[in-house]
Amino acid sequence: MKNKTIKPLIVEFLENAEIVKNQSGKTIENYSHYLKRFSDFTGDISPAKITQELVQKYQLHLNRLGELGRKTQNYHIIALRAFLKFLIRNDHKTLPPEKIDLAKIPERTVDFLGREEIERLFETIDLKSKKGIRDRAILETFYSTGLRVSELSSLNRKQVDLKRREFMVRGKGRKPRIVFLSDRCVRWLQDYLETRTDNFEPLFINYGRARTGDEIGIDEKKRLTPYTIQDMVRKTALMAGIAKKVTPHVIRHSFATELLTNGADIRAVQEMLGHASITTTQIYTHVTNQRLKEVHRKFLR
Repeated sequence: MKNKTIKPLIVEFLENAEIVKNQSGKTIENYSHYLKRFSDFTGDISPAKITQELVQKYQLHLNRLGELGRKTQNYHIIALRAFLKFLIRNDHKTLPPEKIDLAKIPERTVDFLGREEIERLFETIDLKSKKGIRDRAILETFYSTGLRVSELSSLNRKQVDLKRREFMVRGKGRKPRIVFLSDRCVRWLQDYLETRTDNFEPLFINYGRARTGDEIGIDEKKRLTPYTIQDMVRKTALMAGIAKKVTPHVIRHSFATELLTNGADIRAVQEMLGHASITTTQIYTHVTNQRLKEVHRKFLR
């Protein structure tokens, strides 16, 4: 066992990630891609030959490829550290993962919409059609829950409890969390569902093209895709005259910003967003800075 080289061990690591850790298919796909790049660089060496010097040369190699940003380079190293941790846990002598540093990247900031911009986005939608009512319900759901676009697209009708105003979703890493619906969001979802005469499972469905002498038919073959939702949000923001690039993730940021501005605890916001680490939620420090600015303006004249 201890004489194995890294290529078969990478396969074992990926199988462990799938079966034992129950990680998502996308995570495993990324790990496979990143670790293949590492083994292509090093050759099929033994774990004992992975040294700090070798890893530093690999980091230099990634940087000089010219096609990878610092953040993507760090993803490669994060995958390598997870692999090394797996090797040590299985009694292979190798480099301790804590000895590998990630490249420093500029502090992340987030784009978000203020309440006035959010309301303008909502009010831009033409409510004379079923599609318009659906789109308004989608935007209200984004803003009420902070869902990721993939989470919203995968929602089924039976999953969403409008009476309790809450439901469970599985986010990154398939971690479950409870999200909540505002009273206004519930009303728009009810209005949207009242336009539905079908029995299809997806909460948000795609509408087909208008048929001659017929109402717009429902496309029975697919739920509304993340791409279609993203495109709807982008076009609605353009029609609303919002200069910023608006995506479902920007609405998610706006949800978190609104909560924190109104005094919500950052740990509670972390749970609502489904962040594994509080560090991720701390990108919203711009909210704190805004509140400090208001205190400064109020008390220093």
